[in-house]
Amino acid sequence: NLFVIFGEPDIEIRPASGTNAAQDHFEVEIKGVDVFHPQTGEIRSNGPDEIACWFLDTDYNEESFFVRHAYFLGATNDPYKSLKTSLKAEIHEDAWATLNRATSRPFPRPKSGRIAVKVIDHLGDEVMKVFRVG
Repeated sequence: NLFVIFGEPDIEIRPASGTNAAQDHFEVEIKGVDVFHPQTGEIRSNGPDEIACWFLDTDYNEESFFVRHAYFLGATNDPYKSLKTSLKAEIHEDAWATLNRATSRPFPRPKSGRIAVKVIDHLGDEVMKVFRVG
């Protein structure tokens, strides 16, 4: 790729729900990613099936992205099989279920007031955006 790809994750940040949700905790749902392709000048909106993996820094410090949550999606390939092959190891299926999801596990309110979401699509294009969490 001779050009830099610009994009933005399409997410929803909301108070955590479910039986394990603690007060003042949040969760992020990834709905897709919009990517600008400078070669063609078009913006492509992709849903979660086009996302290979996404990462969440739940307390972004504006200096470096620290992966605190990692999730693997994608309907095009079998991400479970791909991850097992890449790691050359067996992955417990219950553990995999916590990683193969479009909604994050709950996390406490960030001390910095910011989170960052990084998305990588099946072509290896990577986008990141910082969001305020109030």
